[in-house]
Amino acid sequence: MGEYRIRGSPRRGLASATLGFFVGFAGVVLYGPVAAEFEAAMGLSGVALGLLVGVPQLTGSVLRVPFGAWVDDVGPRKPFLALLGLSLLGMAGLSAVLLTAYPDGLTMELYPLILFFGALSGCGIATFSVGTTQTSYWYPKARQGTVLAVYAGLGNSSPGLFTLVLPAALAALGLTNAYLAWFAFLALGTVAYAVLTVDPPSFQLREQGMEADDARVRAAERGQELFPGGDAFASIRDAASIPRTWALVALFFTSFGGFLALTVWLPSYWAAVHEMEVQSAGALTAVAFTLPAALVRVPGGYLSDRVGGEITAVASFVVVGLASFALVGTRVYTVVLGATVLLAVGVGVANAAVFQLVPTYVPEAVGGASGLVGGLGAFGGFVVPPVLGVFVDVHGTSGYATGFVVFVALALLSVALADRLYRVRPTVAPDSAPAGD
Repeated sequence: MGEYRIRGSPRRGLASATLGFFVGFAGVVLYGPVAAEFEAAMGLSGVALGLLVGVPQLTGSVLRVPFGAWVDDVGPRKPFLALLGLSLLGMAGLSAVLLTAYPDGLTMELYPLILFFGALSGCGIATFSVGTTQTSYWYPKARQGTVLAVYAGLGNSSPGLFTLVLPAALAALGLTNAYLAWFAFLALGTVAYAVLTVDPPSFQLREQGMEADDARVRAAERGQELFPGGDAFASIRDAASIPRTWALVALFFTSFGGFLALTVWLPSYWAAVHEMEVQSAGALTAVAFTLPAALVRVPGGYLSDRVGGEITAVASFVVVGLASFALVGTRVYTVVLGATVLLAVGVGVANAAVFQLVPTYVPEAVGGASGLVGGLGAFGGFVVPPVLGVFVDVHGTSGYATGFVVFVALALLSVALADRLYRVRPTVAPDSAPAGD
């Protein structure tokens, strides 16, 4: 077997996965931080605005499941590059529309096309499930928690940073040039990932023609401990047949779907209710919500391990409900700012707690359950913004605040669901499993 060689290292695998995820996940805020610009140019209703800012999450959530499963067949490099390539097509199309139509020609007739390119651009968001697997296969079991926290924490920071940068780019460059700069960033990031990344050892050996069993043995000698567990789509089907999986999907719909929805909706809230400039609204959203919610996931995971995922989930959803209730009931800036930070802590800790529960409640199909929870739970980022837009259409500007009653209701349902799950907790769980978003 001397002719076979393995390139790369675990550190390189983690670095490339984190880079690619950071680049692709920025698509979460494709429209949100500058939504007011599109709203003014196209005369959007509240529902249309909510659909616009949420549409990247449509593909970004749904594609996590099949692309995450595809990794077990071909390795992470090809699925990762396919998703970034689709995102590049979306950004190229959006840039072309803005070059030819903005500002005077940007009318509602182009709205379906802008939605389509937004959905394509959102494909990069789905890289999370691919990068998670890439990272897990490079590192031993004992280091999974640490390296996945680094991967998810750094990668999840890109929406917050872009919420800061995009309004500033809008002010300095104009809308069209700001998106052209984003397109260039995405292209350079995709090239950098393609150059830097290498598949984990077992996939490299299989690509060179080695039999799967031999590749597993040789890769294990190089330190790889986690391997594809068989038919990934069969695991998804098995997980889908277990009711507890769908309970976890619902919890993640509130926590991570809520995180995505609020990341793109809060800039419009600050601009409409508190009369902030676009740049200030984006900066405040990033500093008070998006970045704290992403960074608190690491201590949230530690807390879940220490006191239990169920207790942590119930407590965090109570925090989400209280913070949302405050946002409904007051317009006092200092109170609203504190409630926003509290809301960030609630959803961030809940994200960690829910995924800590996956191997406990679906031990017979952990991989499939992780894909369903991470993918379909994130679908809340697409569903919730248009629902919030209904409140704006019905109540006008005040609807931006009263719409937070949606999160009060979701939090109450999640508390009841988490409590119900705890009452039917399985008595046997596997020792360990890869984490998810």
